[in-house]
Amino acid sequence: MSKVIVLGSLNVDTILRIKQFPSPGETVQVYEKTSAAGGKGANQAVAAARAGAETNFIGQIGNDGAGKFMLKSLEADNIDGSYVSTSQSVGTGTANIMLNENGQNCILVYGGANQTLTVNDVKKAEPVIKDSDFIVAQFETPQNTAVAAFKIAKSYGVTTVLNPAPAPNEPIDPDLLRLTDLIIPNELESASITGIEITDEESMITTANKFITMGINNLIITIGDKGAFYSTKKNHDLVPAFKVRAVDTTAAGDTFIGALVSQLKPDFSNIQSAINFAQHASSLTVQHLGAQPSIPHLDDILKTENVK
Repeated sequence: MSKVIVLGSLNVDTILRIKQFPSPGETVQVYEKTSAAGGKGANQAVAAARAGAETNFIGQIGNDGAGKFMLKSLEADNIDGSYVSTSQSVGTGTANIMLNENGQNCILVYGGANQTLTVNDVKKAEPVIKDSDFIVAQFETPQNTAVAAFKIAKSYGVTTVLNPAPAPNEPIDPDLLRLTDLIIPNELESASITGIEITDEESMITTANKFITMGINNLIITIGDKGAFYSTKKNHDLVPAFKVRAVDTTAAGDTFIGALVSQLKPDFSNIQSAINFAQHASSLTVQHLGAQPSIPHLDDILKTENVK
């Protein structure tokens, strides 16, 4: 069983179901409204835990009911939240998710306490970072906290995984890239970082070589219903996705990453089978409504593992 620590966001999601996305100036009717635990970091931690990984979390909440709700949601999945700090000045993060009839979403995120997480908060978690197999970070918390966490991880030989999402509005710290063992963008995030549009296998290989010049030797690009392309020092390939009818794609990428690190070996020797497992998990997620409520457990993933 992998030991995973996630540095990331904790958001309370409000899901607004609509027939179609509004045009500028248009008012549309919401026909269903629900709330659930979310945030890219929390989603990835839940996916890892439900897929069998021993999981810890580094993050920050506000001193409010939403924060207490998020802590309870971590505890419900046996995720250790000992290193989740509390801001006394900023509220817990929130996300408003518009979900159309085709399962596609538009998301408005208020970072809140996620954005006030500090390097000192991260350094307090050194005892648990050093005992992990993987540390995962995204861009819903400050980049400097990820740099600090990855520096600690690298000093103990812990494998670092960066999900550069959402696509950053500011340049990525070159130190963060050099400290990253495996980067997992989707095709749009990849293009925003490298300037290379993902159109075919050749462009994927060119992208992998571009990331190598940035200091990252291992890459997985998630390409929606087409699957996932991976490249390591030893091999590269495109692993096809499972064909399912999507109801809600909100946590698809987060489920993929959490499930992946629950199975992946730190030397990436089983990367193709780990990707296949992660895509099974993700295909189950998109068939249900809500972020964390839709993330499958290990038994559910194994039941469908040999069914395409």
